[in-house]
Amino acid sequence: MASTSTPLTLPVLPLDDEVVLPGMVVPLDLSDSEVRAAVEAAQAAAKAEPGKPKVLLVPRIDGTYAGIGVLGTVEQVGRLADGDPGALIRGRGRVRIGAGTTGPGAALWVEGTTVEETVPDPLPGHVTELVKEYKALATAWLRKRGAWQVVDRVQAIDDVSALADNSGYSPFLTTEQKVELLETADPVARLKLATQQLRDHLAEQDVAESIAKDVQEGVDKQQREFLLRRQLEAVRKELRELNGEEEGAESDDYRARVEAADLPEKVREAALKEVDKLERASDQSPEGSWIRTWLDTVLEMPWNERTEDQYDIQGARSVLDAEHAGLQDVKERITEYLAVRKRRVERGLGVVGGRRGGAVLALVGPPGVGKTSLGESVAHAMGRTFVRVALGGVRDEAEIRGHRRTYVGALPGRIVRAIKEAGSMNPVVLLDEIDKVGSDFRGDPAAALLEVLDPAQNHTFRDHYLEVELDLSDVVFLATANVLEAIPEPLADRMEIVRLDGYTEDEKIVIARDHLLPRQLERAGLGTDEVEIDESALRRLAGEYTREAGVRNLERSIARLLRKIAAQNELGERELPFTVGADDLRDLIGRPHHVPESAQDPAERRTSVPGVATGLAVTGAGGDVLYVEASLADPETGASGLTLTGQLGDVMKESAQIALSFLRSHGAELELPVGDLKDRGVHIHFPAGAVPKDGPSAGITMTTALASLLSGRLVRTDVAMTGEVSLTGRVLPIGGVKQKLLAAHRAGVTTVIIPKRNEPDLDDVPAEVLDRLDVHTVTDVRQVLELALSPATSTAAPEVPVAV
Repeated sequence: MASTSTPLTLPVLPLDDEVVLPGMVVPLDLSDSEVRAAVEAAQAAAKAEPGKPKVLLVPRIDGTYAGIGVLGTVEQVGRLADGDPGALIRGRGRVRIGAGTTGPGAALWVEGTTVEETVPDPLPGHVTELVKEYKALATAWLRKRGAWQVVDRVQAIDDVSALADNSGYSPFLTTEQKVELLETADPVARLKLATQQLRDHLAEQDVAESIAKDVQEGVDKQQREFLLRRQLEAVRKELRELNGEEEGAESDDYRARVEAADLPEKVREAALKEVDKLERASDQSPEGSWIRTWLDTVLEMPWNERTEDQYDIQGARSVLDAEHAGLQDVKERITEYLAVRKRRVERGLGVVGGRRGGAVLALVGPPGVGKTSLGESVAHAMGRTFVRVALGGVRDEAEIRGHRRTYVGALPGRIVRAIKEAGSMNPVVLLDEIDKVGSDFRGDPAAALLEVLDPAQNHTFRDHYLEVELDLSDVVFLATANVLEAIPEPLADRMEIVRLDGYTEDEKIVIARDHLLPRQLERAGLGTDEVEIDESALRRLAGEYTREAGVRNLERSIARLLRKIAAQNELGERELPFTVGADDLRDLIGRPHHVPESAQDPAERRTSVPGVATGLAVTGAGGDVLYVEASLADPETGASGLTLTGQLGDVMKESAQIALSFLRSHGAELELPVGDLKDRGVHIHFPAGAVPKDGPSAGITMTTALASLLSGRLVRTDVAMTGEVSLTGRVLPIGGVKQKLLAAHRAGVTTVIIPKRNEPDLDDVPAEVLDRLDVHTVTDVRQVLELALSPATSTAAPEVPVAV
């Protein structure tokens, strides 16, 4: 489409970082020596030939000339707007630059040839569309700038080459882009290039305008928010003045509070980051409220507050003895802990590996033995603050670890709240009823306690709400539970188990006299000089009116007794002072509820008929006596086999089968009529039927009951037994010996049979209980029968009772 022709010899007018395209009219400053030399050379050459002076306008970029220039004619020479000499030059056409040559004047002369451009006529359809697109884009851009006159001029251009060269006026094009337009000889290609450049610029301009609009809207919003805040501050100031409040009474300067607080380094860094977020957040943002609540919680934590432990070991033991009777195991463990801690501090071993010497104890025992109150005594003895955390019924893991701050109403966990409530980093924290913790779809709180109660890792405990490390290694954790089996095994493995198996009767009398009675006298509004209770009355209250491992019901009985006396005094029925004796109890609070079997009429005792034996068991409320009843069915009924009742577990059912099998195989040896066991059904019952029972320790009790039934010999009333039986008649060891012996002592039993291999467990039983019990250790069930069964009254064959 393009061809070259018409050789020319022209002076060069270099343009530094500027490009002139054909059709453009530009003013040039003649004060530039190169421009003046080129114009003067063109004027001198024009004298020899007609026409206007001609120059070659060549772009010069970084000292390098372009390969194509523009033939320009000097239209006018005169003064520019600022008064400097200048020349008006119009671009005519493209010239391809050749070799240099000589000419008049000081200018550089070159040879060149014009570049003639041809455009098909008529224009093809795609070129016509290109022309329309360029005009539309140019019009859109010019309208944004308000150049309406230029719009008409552009719309009037129909020549493709002129239209493309018209983009040389565009101020947004770079010098390189204009040189590219200059060196593109094909008019259609040049128009495509100009269209693309204009399209790209409009796209960039749209993006820039969108950004500018967003920025402006943000600025306007900030300005409105600033004005509203100032107005709100003015309103608050006026309200404070009307109410007489001092300005700045509640400081919101969290940064100053954080910097002034005595915080660990990592906690301080985390708090300052949150302060930065708070300063960037607006007052209306919910995030600001979350951050303030979090900062308040962090600032209220006693990060570096610790109470000084009391290392008076004798004094600590005296405090424990004064506040609790018995419980020697716990007292010894606390005394050992304080003694070891004192020695570690004296030798500079208070902190080793970032961990301090805390303790994790689990107090396991029946209700009412003083597990919860013991925690307060431990804190008192150590000189530490005491906090109780109730875990009964807790099912949400977040109760232990806290909620994430993104949740509405998020709070730290109970451990963090306990530390904050205590006001020190080394309190005594009582985790009450840890065996009552449950789990559901919200997680397992017991699993969350694994880290809390692990001395190897609780020095870096992280609460989900705080999200900073909290050192729990100096905390003494005391957990309480009624049943050890209900505590998950991994959690129980992290704690030192201390069993509280209940009180002896003598210990109950001491507790009632020294602790329960003074407290209930105060609650009843009575003085110690107005009402006294004899030791005999307290002993009867503990032995016959209550039968428990703890002292909770004993305290209720004392409270009931004092209320009755106070009411009678107010009604004028009884004069004070008054001393309550054992014989006065029946008139005041009624008949006793628990009468020992040995104190009942012989005909009314449970063991007054063959087939009933007394066993010992362990329940959630401590040790208890357990009666086993056996009977044989009438042969005429045709019943056979073994029937078990009383809500028995699988293990206890198997023990009954073992007892029956042993008697069937060794009946002749024991001189028992075992033929009845083959032809008649055997029924074994465990009252009370509403209480579930399980375990192997009733094996010898069931064997004794069946042997009593077959032999007709009664089981001694004063004998109770516990032990597992094997098919060969061996008596195997069981658990809970201490609790069972305490229960036997409370029930008035004087003789107890236990397995020989449980003899070491007798060391845990209080001496006063062992003194009142005749304990027999056996290895074979034959020994049990010799001890438990009464001698036969005659040599006649016994009459076996029949169930009706």
